[in-house]
Amino acid sequence: MHIVVLAGGIGGARFLTGVRAYARSTGAEVTAVVNVGDDVTMHGLRICPDLDSVMYTLSGAADPERGWGRVGETWAVKDELAAYGAEPSWFGLGDKDIATHLVRSQMLNAGYPLSAVTEALCQRWEPGVRLLPATDDRFETHVVVEIDGAEKAIHFQEWWVRHRGEVPTKRFVFVGADTAKPAAGVLEALATADVVLVAPSNPVVSVGPILAVPGLRAALAGGPAAVVGVSPIIGGSPVRGMADKCLAVLGVPCTAAAVGALYGARSTGGVLDGWLVDSGDAGASVPGVAVAAVPLWMTDEQATAEMVRAAIDLV
Repeated sequence: MHIVVLAGGIGGARFLTGVRAYARSTGAEVTAVVNVGDDVTMHGLRICPDLDSVMYTLSGAADPERGWGRVGETWAVKDELAAYGAEPSWFGLGDKDIATHLVRSQMLNAGYPLSAVTEALCQRWEPGVRLLPATDDRFETHVVVEIDGAEKAIHFQEWWVRHRGEVPTKRFVFVGADTAKPAAGVLEALATADVVLVAPSNPVVSVGPILAVPGLRAALAGGPAAVVGVSPIIGGSPVRGMADKCLAVLGVPCTAAAVGALYGARSTGGVLDGWLVDSGDAGASVPGVAVAAVPLWMTDEQATAEMVRAAIDLV
């Protein structure tokens, strides 16, 4: 069996630990197609937060307290940059993390595509699944906001890290979506998948950018694999993060049923065949989509693997 997972953020990274556990027990192969909309250049370095979160989490190197970055991180470079007054001061890079960004930036500047760079980085971390960026092209999520009475577009990282999403927000824009192409290996993975799982990641800024890459949604719609999504909303609240703030910008209620409807049924132009919701949201329905309810709290790897099993059993 070949399982492809669309994932982003910490929720996607943790979900993939369960997918990997399920795959190890069944002999399945796993490919993760990861969001790059959060990617940004800071201090001359190319940073890929979601790819790194997945890579570090699956290798056991992620900080369990913060949920992002490296365990045992130090911040000497951040302190030195602050002493220089270097901007942006609101975005901090850990010393260990900087090494990853240096290697990535050096390889990108030498002409290697992001997919090849990611493969090279994974040779050290051995995540146990194949990691692919959604696209090798420059692709970033920007946010149109109103600050001091003026409308402007800022990078998603500034919207969330600096402003915590607490500024009047008009819309999200995927810069580069008009010209981007799926990264090397992505279309092939979807064409050979037996099932595609949409991780319980933020549907707007983690999964949304993946689906916005030209050709990727069509590959899902026309592919042979069943597509099952796992709700990131439990009891009307996001499991973690700011999905509620992002959904509000779109005018979508923060419920499991509404997020399922946002993805839509594959039979009517959406992407889902199945939708897994939490037991507390039993009764939620999505037109044209098979819905099942099971416990969705990712308390540990085994519990997460059972979620994966339920998602696959649904189709």
